[in-house]
Amino acid sequence: MALINRQILRDDSLEKWEEIGSGGFGCVCKVRHKDWMCDVAVKILKDGTSHFMLKEKALCEEAYLMDLASCEFVLRVHGIYEGSLSRSGSSMQKGIVMDYMRRGSIESLQKDLSGPPPWPLTFRMAREVALGMNFLHSKGLVHQDLKPSNVLLSDDLHVKLADFGLSRVSTSVLNSNIVTTGEVGGSFKYMPPEAFDLSYKPVRSFDIYSYGILLWSICSGKEPYPDAPYSLVKLLISRNPEQRPPCDDLVEMRVEGLAKLVDLMKSCWHHNPKQRPTFKDILEDKEIVCLFSTHNKGIHHAVYEVLTKLDRQCSEQPPNLVPSICTTQGRKMSNDIVDHPKFPMAPKCDSVSVSTTTMSDFEKAKFVDDKRVVLIQDVSEVMAIVDELGDMVHKETYSRIEAEKTAQGQMRVLYRYTLRSGGKKVKAALYDALKIHEPNLVERLGG
Repeated sequence: MALINRQILRDDSLEKWEEIGSGGFGCVCKVRHKDWMCDVAVKILKDGTSHFMLKEKALCEEAYLMDLASCEFVLRVHGIYEGSLSRSGSSMQKGIVMDYMRRGSIESLQKDLSGPPPWPLTFRMAREVALGMNFLHSKGLVHQDLKPSNVLLSDDLHVKLADFGLSRVSTSVLNSNIVTTGEVGGSFKYMPPEAFDLSYKPVRSFDIYSYGILLWSICSGKEPYPDAPYSLVKLLISRNPEQRPPCDDLVEMRVEGLAKLVDLMKSCWHHNPKQRPTFKDILEDKEIVCLFSTHNKGIHHAVYEVLTKLDRQCSEQPPNLVPSICTTQGRKMSNDIVDHPKFPMAPKCDSVSVSTTTMSDFEKAKFVDDKRVVLIQDVSEVMAIVDELGDMVHKETYSRIEAEKTAQGQMRVLYRYTLRSGGKKVKAALYDALKIHEPNLVERLGG
C-alpha cells in the first residue's frame, strides 16, 4: 500500500525536533522543514514497542487513508518520515509527516476558552466537520474515532479531521472480495451502543452517532458523561435509548438555531442505526443548510475575538519583561496584537502619538448602552469584569451571574440587574473594566 503522492522525508531535511504530544502508539513532534521553511508535524512510532512491525504497517495504512481522504477539511499528509531521529541517535524509524496545526484542536480550544466557542464559530465547525466526514464516507471510509481532540484547527480556526489510526473501509460499501478487520476502537464516550458488541463491524452510522455527541460537546464546552467508566457508559447507552448527554441547558439558552441543532444531535445519536441520517442527508437538508448559515454574519468577529484571546494567553509574560499596556488617544491598548490575514493589524503602541483626550462618564455610559447587543454576544471575560465592578454588583446578582453557564447569559444578567438601575456611574465603570479585559473588542467597536 503506497501513498498516492508518496514522498520520503529524511533527517537531512528536518531540524528543530520538539515533542508536542505522546501516547501508547508513539509521539507527535513539531519539526522544521529546512527547504519548505515551515513547521510540520511528524507522528512517530515508539521504538522497541511490542508488535512493532504490526504498528508500522498500521501507521503506513493511516497515512494512505489520510491521503485518500485528502480534502479541505481533512489534515493534509505530506509523506512518510524515514530516519534515525538524529537528535537522539536512535535506530531507523518511520512516521507520518503532516501539516502542523498550531491552533490545536477543538478539545484544546474548549480548555483555553474555559467553555464553548462563540456561536458563529460553533455553527461553522458543525458544518465543516459534516463536510469533511461526508467526503470521507464518499470514499468508502469510516473514521471511527471522531471526537474533539481529533478535530484540529487551522490558523483561522477552520476544522481539519485527523487521527485516522482507527479508520477502516466501511463494510456497507465493500465488494465481496475485500476483507476488513472489524476492529472496533475509539473513545468509548463517542461510540454508538451497537459498537460495544464484539461482533460489530464498522459502518458509516458509527461516525454519525459520534458526530451527534461531538456536536453536543462543542455546544456545551463539556465532556460527555464526565468521570463515567467504560463499563457504566456501555451499560447505560446500550440498554436505555434515552441515555444521552443532557440537552435542557442548551435549549434554555434560546440562541437562534440552537434548538434545531439539538434536534440534529438527537437524530444522529438515535439508538437505531438505520434511523440516523447520513452526512449527505444532513448537508442536503434545506433547514439544516439554513441552520448552519444562521450566524454567518458574526463569524469574522467571533474568529477575531477567539484568536485575540488565544494569542493573549500565549504572549503573557512577567510584568518586568513586557509592559502590558500603553496609552494611545487616551485609551489603554493591549500589546497582544493579532497579525491575522482576515483582520487589519491594530496600530502598535510605539507608532501612535499619545493624546490626553479622555471620554466623559456620559460618553462611556452611552457606549455601553449603544453597544449592548454586541457586548452581550462578544464579551468573554465576564467574571473578571464583574470583579472589577466590585460593590457595584450586588451579592445576589453576583451569584446569579456566576451560575450562568455561558458568557452571553452572564452579560444578560449583568445588564438586567446591575446596569439597568445603576445609572451613568456604573456604566462608566463597566466601560473602564472592558478597556482592561476586552481592549480589542472595545477598539473594534470604536470605544
